[in-house]
This record gives sequence, structure tokens and C-alpha cells, in this order.
Amino acid sequence: MDFSLDRETEALRDRVRAFLEEAVIPREGEAARNLDRLEALTRELQAEAKRRGLFLPHLPKELGGLGLSWRGLAVILEEAGRSLLGPRALNAAAPDEGNMHLLHKVANEAQKRKYLYPLAAGEVRSGFAMTEPMGAGADPSLLKATARRKGKGFVLEGRKWFTTGAEGAAFFIVLAQAEEGPTMFLVERDNPGLRLLRTIPTMDHWSVGGHGELLLEGCEVGEEAVLGEVGKGFAYAELRLDPARLTHCMRWLGVGVRATELAQEYARVRDSFGRKLAEHQGVQFLIADSHMELHAARLMVWHAAWKLDRGERIRHEASMAKVYVSEAVGRAVDRAVQITGALGISEDLPLSIFYREVRPFRIYDGPSEVHRASIGKRALFRGLRP
Repeated sequence: MDFSLDRETEALRDRVRAFLEEAVIPREGEAARNLDRLEALTRELQAEAKRRGLFLPHLPKELGGLGLSWRGLAVILEEAGRSLLGPRALNAAAPDEGNMHLLHKVANEAQKRKYLYPLAAGEVRSGFAMTEPMGAGADPSLLKATARRKGKGFVLEGRKWFTTGAEGAAFFIVLAQAEEGPTMFLVERDNPGLRLLRTIPTMDHWSVGGHGELLLEGCEVGEEAVLGEVGKGFAYAELRLDPARLTHCMRWLGVGVRATELAQEYARVRDSFGRKLAEHQGVQFLIADSHMELHAARLMVWHAAWKLDRGERIRHEASMAKVYVSEAVGRAVDRAVQITGALGISEDLPLSIFYREVRPFRIYDGPSEVHRASIGKRALFRGLRP
């Protein structure tokens, strides 16, 4: 195995690091003070990312992207993830990044012109509406939203919630149960049968558009709104979610890295009981644990990315990475808060913000327990070797 990076990826990583240090991280305080400006600030940073040639790292060049491999993307998204604003500035944040991947793979040309191209250009935002109250979520077989045929189209009925980015989204990819089976539909925000009931108050605040609860009531769409084929919604969900879980890991890994960097910087200058905090063995142990776990997390991500580059499925690897990285990053942020003490729980450093934002990562895209059960079943009943 070769873990070296080619010169082009190294150079791009350095340019992304410079972009974050010069343009993105200095705007974090502004965003924290006025989260209502988060979308406008994102637009400004995206314009600068375009100017620097860093925009859209995850899409092919023919769509205006950088055409990176999955391994290359892992490096770049980790670097961008050092700030909560970074992935959004590159137009490579959830849910749009995963939706772009799905549209690129499944949408027809007319749908790409209408939905994918504006999304890739950063002109609009989108939502992925699968999760339901007491219905589909970690267990998609509980899907309750329905799609009833009417003429050449469909009428959608149901309720969705925790649809990230819902407020202000231009369109949604909606999963509903048709007679032929689960089906994905492209539903525009101004469809009179779709209502945003509320933006759900949550512990994380830095998702542009929040997490919305949607009502589909007499929501009529034409047959041109079907994404892919009728009845293949679950297959398309897997096509979207496995890579999306991995790109989540890539981005959040950057948060764990920066949290650890901030803790190290503080420990080297803070006096405590006659010596620097960094000289206390207890602090050294905390930093060592974060380094070991983040290194292991990175290797898991890189291995799964390598398999994607080879055209292989990564369902098992994506589940393992999702569990391990979400928990390792959470522990790294927690240690960083502990090391920096009272300063860590303030917002003079971004650590307390990181702490709140990273906690939901253990829940969305499948809770750790669900992934552990799936990993265990595959290992036990398919004879997978550890």
C-alpha cells in the first residue's frame, strides 16, 4: 500500500489550508455572533473559493468540479473540515454534496439541467427528505409517505422531518412508497402540496437552513419528477448514503484535527503548578489518545476511499468508518475542551461550538448502534474476516 500523496493533491491541500487560514477561519466569529447571516456569508466565501479555483472538489471537471479521486477528496475535505464554514465554502457540505452525487449518477439530462447544474454552481440549495416522525429513518422499511398514481403523475402524502437545509431549499429529493415500491421524487419548494411546518430546534446551529419538518399533502408531481426508476428508491438511497457517510467522516475528521491543534497550542503556553500544561503527563496522555484515534480514523477513511476508487462497494467499510470516526472525533473534541478548561467552554475558542455540532454525527446517517448491529451481522453470518 502506498500512502503518499501526489504533488497535485499536496499543492491543492496547501491551497485549501491557506484559504481557510486567510479567508474562512477569520469569519467564524462573525458567523457565531449572527447565525442568521450564515447563508449570506457562505455565498461570499463560495465566491472567493471559486476565485481561488477550490470550488466543487467532489464533482467531475465537466460539471465544473475539480475531478478528484475519492482518496484525493478525503485529503481535501479533511482540510476544509477544520472550520465548520470550510466545506460549505467549497460547496461540498451536506446535504447538497450527497444530493449532487445522487443526481449525477441517477438523474436524466433534463433533471440535471434543472436541478444538478444550479446546485453544483452554488445558485440553489437542496434537501433530502427520507426521515419521518415514527417512520423511516435508521430503519427505512418503516417508510410511511405514499405516492399514489394520478393520471401520468403522482400525488405524495406524508410527513418528513429532520430534513437538513429545508428552510430556503429550492427543491427536495423525497422518498415515498409507490405501488411498485419505494421511489424518489424531485419536488420543488414552491409546490403548493409541500409545506415547511417548522424548523426544529436542535443542539446544532450551523446547518444552513436548519432541520425542517415537512408536510406533503395533496402534493402533485408529474412523471418527470421521478428520480431514476419507480420502485428503486432504496437502491438509490444506498447509492447516496454510503459515499455520503464517508464524506461526512472526511469533513468531521478536520474538526477533530483542529480541536486537537487548538488544545496543543493552549497547553504549550498555559502555566499550571509551576510548569507548562503541556509538561503534565495527564495532558500528554489526552493528546496522545487523540493523535492515535484520529490517525486510525484517517486510515479507515482512506481505505474506504481507495475501495471506491477501485469501483468496489463500501457498505461494510462505510459503516465501520461512520461509527469509529464519529466517536473518535467526539472524544478528541471533548479532550480539547477539557485541556483548555474554562476557555474551552467559552466561545472565545470554537471548541464549545464544535462540541455541540459534532454530537449529532453519532445519530444522523444511521446511529452508531444500528451500524454496529449491521457490522456484527455481516461478520457473523457472512463469514467476514476482521
